[in-house]
Amino acid sequence: MPRPYTLLSCAMSLDGRIDDDGPERLRLSSPEDFDDVDELRAGCDAILVGAGTVRADDPRLLVRSPERRARRLAQGRTAGPVRVVLSESGGIDPSARVFTTGDGATLVYVDAGAHAAAERRFAEAGSGTELVAAGGLGAVLADLAARGVERLLVEGGTGVHTRFLTAGLADELRLAVAPFFVGQAEAPAFVGPGVFADGPDNPMRLAEARALGDMAILRYLPQTPEPRR
Repeated sequence: MPRPYTLLSCAMSLDGRIDDDGPERLRLSSPEDFDDVDELRAGCDAILVGAGTVRADDPRLLVRSPERRARRLAQGRTAGPVRVVLSESGGIDPSARVFTTGDGATLVYVDAGAHAAAERRFAEAGSGTELVAAGGLGAVLADLAARGVERLLVEGGTGVHTRFLTAGLADELRLAVAPFFVGQAEAPAFVGPGVFADGPDNPMRLAEARALGDMAILRYLPQTPEPRR
């Protein structure tokens, strides 16, 4: 089944946490890392997050650099990638910034049983967001491929990264490691428990390791990539 090249990106602490357990978002990335990720976004056709990330961080999922936005426009593309949200129940706030800012399309993938009610909620809010019924990650990726998405950037959170990695649907993994520990048992981690495609018997291959200020950028590729066609 055709699917996009799928790159998972995550910033985490030295103990693998992507936030602390406080009410405010913990900043893990440095300005240099934010800029590096902005370049990644500019080179992708779509950015995907889960509903939990939208609720916790209220992201816009935009390309921030004016130069990169202009470069995309010169290539005949929209200034920013398509924004994609996974929300099984569809019970996500239509006024979140991902749905109200930017000039590109926004898609929300929901379970078939929740599609009609979620579509009504978004329509009543006056949102131009498209609600799509899909029965799992494979169907989501196939639909994105049919829409012309060739390169997909997945930015979390925990549940979404876990789903992609346990299903063997990551073609590349970029980890930005911040130089500190969070040290809280309840703080969210990069992934949750699961049976991972890239376990001890099939470890990933380190393709790149570099310093970006005091952060370490690690790029991993699977030893046995899942066929995309």
